[in-house]
Amino acid sequence: MTSSEIRQKYLKFFEERGHKRIKPAPLVLENDPTTLFTSSGMQPLVPYLKGLRTHPRGVRLVDVQPSFRAEDIEEVGDNRHTTFFEMLGNWSLGNYFKKEQ
Repeated sequence: MTSSEIRQKYLKFFEERGHKRIKPAPLVLENDPTTLFTSSGMQPLVPYLKGLRTHPRGVRLVDVQPSFRAEDIEEVGDNRHTTFFEMLGNWSLGNYFKKEQ
């Protein structure tokens, strides 16, 4: 199975369960003064996860977020460390919790 097939199956699985697909945030964040790069799938969603704002796509979301991490850059090249990857995320913004998932 290719990475593209995995991505599509993941998105389809959650869309069939009521999640709305959202576009990924830019890799270089425009409105987060705390960091230069998007380093996780949840990072662009923090205001929604904290309940500070309502997401325009609803309370059940799914995405594929490009992410960059450099804190362990000295380890890149072994079988566990990378700098760039895509993080698959499914999000419930107060709609359901682990028990219902």
